[in-house]
Amino acid sequence: MSASKESPIDFERLFFPRAIGIIGAGYDPAGGGFFVRALKDKYRGKTYYFNPRLAGKILLGQKVYSSVLEISEPIDYVIIAVPARIVPKVLEEVGQRSIPFCTIFSSGFREVGNEELEQLTLQTARKYNVRIIGPNCIGIYNPKGGLFFAYEQSRKSGNFGGIFQSGGIAQNISELIVSYGLYASKLISIGNSLDLSPVEFLEYFLTDEYTKIIGLYIENLRSIEQGRNFMEIVKKCNLNRKPVILWRAGYGEATKKAILSHTGGLAGNNEIWNAVGKQTGSCIVSNSNELAALASAFNLTHLPNTRNVGVIGIGGGSTIEAIDILERYNLTIPQLSEKIINKMKGFVPDVNTNISNPIDLGGTGIQPNIYYRTILALDKDPNVSAIIFIKDPERFQGVEKLMKELGYKGLDLNREFIRYINKAKDVCTKPLYCVMLKINEGFEEYKSRYKFKLKLLNRNVPVFETIELAGTVVDKLNSYREFLEKHKKYPKYKDM
Repeated sequence: MSASKESPIDFERLFFPRAIGIIGAGYDPAGGGFFVRALKDKYRGKTYYFNPRLAGKILLGQKVYSSVLEISEPIDYVIIAVPARIVPKVLEEVGQRSIPFCTIFSSGFREVGNEELEQLTLQTARKYNVRIIGPNCIGIYNPKGGLFFAYEQSRKSGNFGGIFQSGGIAQNISELIVSYGLYASKLISIGNSLDLSPVEFLEYFLTDEYTKIIGLYIENLRSIEQGRNFMEIVKKCNLNRKPVILWRAGYGEATKKAILSHTGGLAGNNEIWNAVGKQTGSCIVSNSNELAALASAFNLTHLPNTRNVGVIGIGGGSTIEAIDILERYNLTIPQLSEKIINKMKGFVPDVNTNISNPIDLGGTGIQPNIYYRTILALDKDPNVSAIIFIKDPERFQGVEKLMKELGYKGLDLNREFIRYINKAKDVCTKPLYCVMLKINEGFEEYKSRYKFKLKLLNRNVPVFETIELAGTVVDKLNSYREFLEKHKKYPKYKDM
């Protein structure tokens, strides 16, 4: 049930608990020991370990208690990592201690047909007003609050909030977004969502000042009522300029069967979910890479005003390929204005080049200053609303050797291109997107790409490894803008 239909939920006690407990703490990295290690030296409050088998012993420098009933100090959040059959008994003790929130890591409930145990668990929690995340999940990642659900997660907080029905995907996304220049405000792994559902967390994100972009991985919703509430709150988030990116799994029959055994739910009708995306303004994606890339673009740039794209390629073949792909994603490659074409004729030679859209700079494309002037020219063209430029930084090293032979000593093309693109970014009024092609798999090539990508992300330029990914991202940015226009929400105030 939606939080708005009940008494308000004090999520601050979940995300910023005064003290936490791990029930089932131990050495086993597949059980409670996973959370012991994931949170050690990260959570800044008091952490208690509970395990009757280890009671009185020292675990990684801390005393282990038998039960939460032994602690008189307030605890706001516990992680339950015990066999499923004893979860209701543990919840009785949690409730008696008036602990408001718990994550149930344990599996073995509805996803394996054990619905009676799941209902008993829910009844026990409701008896004491304990709110459940899970079961069959890993809980909360909130770097600002010192809560982590993986060993290697960034301690830097950002503006991306996420709700995921898969713990593994939640962990992957938490690290993948960093490679796109994005950091998490709060991520929640909800598993079977027996009690707290995506709805309650979306209602929290709607008013959370730290969350500006929302990502979802949804396998199923538990009821028709929950589905209606879900659509309502997702639409509210989108209309309030908190774009919702929805990765809805379950399009194939094999996937639907896997979902049934994963979270114990039915995947639902694909056409219905596509309609949900359209009606609520959500951006539907099909994998984690699309989700992270799109979230990065929302974070780093403002929305394009139209679907008209100016493209700078690196050869005739690549520019033709770009047209085919981008038009497949409902983007338009317009003819440039005569004024801009004439302007570019002043600095782009007419040998081995093409200054119609998409632009092929030929050999002059290795000159950072020419690239800079081309970006500025596209930015001034009234027919263009966004600029996609394609670069291959792994070839810089070979070009530098050639330039050295021609008398240009000490030239660092990676640094020079970044410098000129940064200059362009400072004055451009239209969003820039970089496609950084991957041509070879060598270590030196990887280093060149990584250095180039990192520096562009630090300058608020989204970077994608394929034209396809750039196409799907810019398509969905435009779909979101069109949704806002339809509801007279764009332009209303300056883009994010």
